[in-house]
Parts: sequence; structure tokens; C-alpha cells
Amino acid sequence: MKIMVTGITGLFGSNLARALVPIGEVHGLKRKESKPDLVSDLASKIIWHEGDLNDYQSLEDAFSGMDLVVHAGGMVSYDPRDKGKLVKVNVEGTTNVVNVMLQLGVEKLLHISSVSALGASPGVALINEEHKWVASPLATPYGISKYLAELEVWRGAQEGRKVMIFNPAVLLGRIADQRSSTRLYDYVLKGNKFYPRGNINYLDVRDAAEILVRIYKSGQWNQRYILSRESIPYRVFFEKMARAFQKKAPSIPVPAGLMGMLLLGVKTYNLLSPQKIPLNKQTMRIAQNRITFDNRKAEALTGFEYTSLESTLAWALGN
Repeated sequence: MKIMVTGITGLFGSNLARALVPIGEVHGLKRKESKPDLVSDLASKIIWHEGDLNDYQSLEDAFSGMDLVVHAGGMVSYDPRDKGKLVKVNVEGTTNVVNVMLQLGVEKLLHISSVSALGASPGVALINEEHKWVASPLATPYGISKYLAELEVWRGAQEGRKVMIFNPAVLLGRIADQRSSTRLYDYVLKGNKFYPRGNINYLDVRDAAEILVRIYKSGQWNQRYILSRESIPYRVFFEKMARAFQKKAPSIPVPAGLMGMLLLGVKTYNLLSPQKIPLNKQTMRIAQNRITFDNRKAEALTGFEYTSLESTLAWALGN
């Protein structure tokens, strides 16, 4: 079986590649400027194709002869200034992926989305795979772009493709990777004092890759699956992280109002983003919410035993 992985040089894509090597011939799509550092150990096991999600012809060349496409490529940003780029990469890029698959007759697609695409509404504390998207002040440009990308995937399903959509929570990798959500570690490493009052939903990236492969093998097509270990308060999450990293944990809850936050002069890493940008009203509001993304569907299907947060943090630091 020939498997094409987009986004293979990213945090999740690289771990997916490792999990997929035992079950098929892994092909990777990478842009000319991308660095394959995270898959250097798989150099002899990946067949590379140069291309871009927004270059239709390059996708035609790369997808030819594939049996399965794992679409993990995309852009992550919570900066409202990136709205146009998010649509270009996440929505138009996914449209191209689906159209090329339809054109070439590639049958199966595993689409990596995000819990942000499920939509969150004020007052809703538990979200599962049946949650319906609604317009909400909690909908970020990133979440909207991933939701619109999912609509393209469902269009592919309506036209005969077999699809699975995966909605991972915050994926924890190694500190040294410095990709995507791994920069969340900097929040504690840099000695920040404040913590949001809300919850974080997280999962060891290695667990996420293994669960995805198990679900794929189950053959339960045309469904979505939330990938998350648990939902815990940021306070607890940072305390465990500080203990593992031998740092002082944030000890002051963020004031309830944004103005109180700004008056304290707090500017730090956005807890929801890999980019260093000032906190804004929307992302602060999200971080203050206690939302749980329900993982019971994936658990029931796989019976997976998760890595403990303590073990994940030890692994993250050790590398």
C-alpha cells in the first residue's frame, strides 16, 4: 500500500510517518524550503515528492498511484492578521487535495483537523463529535479555516471517497522540536507568573499517531474522531510541567476581564498559538473557558492506554 503524507515535516506528520511505516510504503510531500529534521531517522524509509498544497499540478504528480492520503499539512496561527493565509493554505489547500484525489481515483483520505474546528459556544462545557458548528465569539480565524476545510473533506465523501476526520487537542512533543504546540513549554521555562482559569485538552503526539493508525485499521469510515487524553485546569497542567522542568509554576490566576489583564502589563506567548503575539480578547476568552473535548468515541474503539502527563514531560525534556 502506498501512503502519501502531507505535512510530514511537521510535529504530527512526522510522528504519523513513524506509525505508518510498518503498514505501507510512505511517501512525503514537502515544500522546497521545508526542513525534514523531525524525520531524519526515517530518511531511507520515505519517498519524497516536492510540492505545495496550493500547487495543483505538484499534487497531481505526488498523488499519482497512491492508495491512501494522510492530509496533515496546513497552517496554525491565532493571529487575526493571518486570516487570508489560513484560508489559502487550510481551505484552498484541502480543496486541492480532495479534487486531485477525485481526479486520480485515490480512494481513502485521513484528514487531520483540530478541536478548534468543532466550534465552541459560551456556556457549552462538553463537546463531542456530534457537536454542531455555530457562529460564536469563540470561533477563531484558525478554527473557521479548519471547519471550512472539513466541509471540503465531507464533499469528497459525498463523491465516493472514504474519509476519516481527526480532531486532535494540543499535541505535546519534544522541547527540542520547537514546532507548533511544543512551544507551549516556553511558558513555564521562561518563568511566567500567570495562568488562565480555563482548561487545556492535550495528548502526547506519539499516542495521537498510534490511536489514529488503530482507528484507520478499524475501517470505520466517514466519521470523525476527537483525539485527546484529558481536560485539566491550566493551573494543574503548569504545576506538573514546572515540577518536571524544575521551574517555578505560574501561581497567579489571570484576572477575569481583559482590561485587568492589560493593566498588569502581561504580554507573553499566546497559550493557543505557536507564534509570539500579544494576547488578544478572543484568545484570552478561550483560555479562560473550562471546555472538555470528549474522547470516549476513540477510547471505546481502540481501548488505548495513554501515556501519563508526567512521562510525556520527562520524554519532552530528555530530548
